[in-house]
Amino acid sequence: MSFTTSAIRRWLLVLLLLGAAFTAWQLTRPPRPAPARVAQPAIGPPPTDGRLRGVSWVAGDSASALDLEPLVRARVTWIAQTPFGWQAGAAVPEIRLQTGKGSRHYWGESDAGIIQTAERARQRGISTLLKPHLWLRGGSGSWPGDINMTSPADWQQWFASYSLFILHYARLAEEHQLEALCIGTELQHASVGHETEWRTLIRQIRGVYHGQLTYAANWSGEFEQVPFWDALDFIGIQAYFPLSKTERPEKAALLQAWQEPLRRIKAIQRRFKKPVVFTEIGYKTTPDAATEPWTWPDRRAVLTSADEATQAACYAAMFETFWPQKWFRGLFVWKLVPRPDA
Repeated sequence: MSFTTSAIRRWLLVLLLLGAAFTAWQLTRPPRPAPARVAQPAIGPPPTDGRLRGVSWVAGDSASALDLEPLVRARVTWIAQTPFGWQAGAAVPEIRLQTGKGSRHYWGESDAGIIQTAERARQRGISTLLKPHLWLRGGSGSWPGDINMTSPADWQQWFASYSLFILHYARLAEEHQLEALCIGTELQHASVGHETEWRTLIRQIRGVYHGQLTYAANWSGEFEQVPFWDALDFIGIQAYFPLSKTERPEKAALLQAWQEPLRRIKAIQRRFKKPVVFTEIGYKTTPDAATEPWTWPDRRAVLTSADEATQAACYAAMFETFWPQKWFRGLFVWKLVPRPDA
């Protein structure tokens, strides 16, 4: 079918009129509303009351600003970093210091990893407690509280080895201006009955490190027997106190259960007149979270029924008991795993 010249002109006129009408409609229609934005919670200035709002940082193969962002949003002001010394057995008086050179797997526990993590945390307004631990090998127990020498000579050798271990980290903390150092963790056989050795070691540490010092004593009675709290800046307690014999306790029952540990902690605080920090405290998302808080499930186990209500009740009872105490300086929640896998 062919078109005449007049027909083509008519179609062109129709198209021009349609274009003009569409332009006029675009100019006169109301503007499209902008898409709604999801409000982000405001992040205020860090708290200025001097309390330690901390988490125990689990070392990885790197530490980025992205890893630290959740801490900033949660108003965390401190992290605890944990390098390890290695002991072949509970009665072996030698500690191996591993600074991590040439090891990528434990980068976060190496000197280089500790330094970089602390620097990136400081950039986000977060301070560091350097908290070295001892790890036992050889099937003789994995808890530092098992360490116990069999003779005075072995204790002398152990303290000489431990001094080299902890003084390395004291110098590292001084050189890189880490804000606090924990001089020992749950060494209940070493901390009791060896006051002279510890006071000598504390003087040596003070000679090379000028930040705050603490010791992390176990909840089960060690914190009441440590004789050298007066030589430190604050009393550190690994606060895994059992609070219930039943699953899913109510918060009221947990508040009542805290009264006896609170009395004991108050007595030590009054005796030494030092602030108290929970160098570790944490609760699982399980119904028995208050029964044995120090017991954590195997990471390979499948947790079939999470109980966040019990976990929340445990934390609420702890905060309501201790945060009003003027001598309570803060805590480190166990634990934060950056970028956790499934």
